[in-house]
Amino acid sequence: MLDVFLTIDVEIWCDGWEEIDRKFPTAFRKYIHGDTRRGAFGLPYQLDVIAGHGLHSVCFVEPLFSTRFGAAPLEEIVDLVLEREQEIQAHLHTEWVDESHMPLIENNKEKRQYLFQFNLEEQSRLIAAAIELLKHAGASEITAFRAGSFGFNADTLRALAANRIPFDCSYNFNMFGPDSGVSPGVALVEPARREGVCEYPLTVFRDGLGKIRQAQLTSCSWAEMERLLWRALHEKRKAFVILSHNFELLSPSKCSPDDVVIRRLHKLCDFLDRNRDCFRTSGFRNREAHCPIEKQPPLLKTSVATTILRLFEQTYRRRYP
Repeated sequence: MLDVFLTIDVEIWCDGWEEIDRKFPTAFRKYIHGDTRRGAFGLPYQLDVIAGHGLHSVCFVEPLFSTRFGAAPLEEIVDLVLEREQEIQAHLHTEWVDESHMPLIENNKEKRQYLFQFNLEEQSRLIAAAIELLKHAGASEITAFRAGSFGFNADTLRALAANRIPFDCSYNFNMFGPDSGVSPGVALVEPARREGVCEYPLTVFRDGLGKIRQAQLTSCSWAEMERLLWRALHEKRKAFVILSHNFELLSPSKCSPDDVVIRRLHKLCDFLDRNRDCFRTSGFRNREAHCPIEKQPPLLKTSVATTILRLFEQTYRRRYP
């Protein structure tokens, strides 16, 4: 049995930092609800597909935006996740720190994109603030965390331990992971204990052309995803962590649905629903924080054929701006 983590980073952007108060209501509808001329394909749609198959997802919800725009939008996000009986954990994009109407930390007037740009004390305070904001919005049992854009370091894990958060999902071999100082000289592929925290790395793989990619709906074809899942099961891996976003099913302009990615989501959920004897969608709520340090296996690989299929699919997707 392989534990599959369907993780969704839930975040809001105003497409720049000018006039964000004016732009926020439209941005909220676009990024959270995914309104298009053909219907809504945002977070509620994505969760309805997952819940409709009786599967479990982990929504890493970014709450710092609410220190600028108020609690109501964050409460709406929390409600729509909990209504579908899905899991809420903490996410943090530090770009909001200098936009906040609350004094989150001292000397917060400059924009810093990544959590690793803050010292240990600042990271600990920001993580504590994120947890408190989520709890006030109606979430509970916050036991896992993911840094925005995977921009974390070893201090992040120390800050999580100080805040009694036992799980982290910030390690991405394709982004900052090798330079994070969390696992010097050893690429994390499977869960491992670091700095008193159980690190669950994002699943990455080497495609048929030798390039490293991440297990994400917009980054690999369904043929690649299916092959990776069977390979991970065959190799008796402990976890398979898939990345998505609340706006994952929209085109780059966020104005129309991405039919290719929507089909990938449905195929993934159908597959996991049909193969419950092999794959179990999991989360971090009530999970035992047991994560021994073990030898890390090599990256998963896919075939040239599945990679070529993805290249054709990606070309087709570019028709939609």
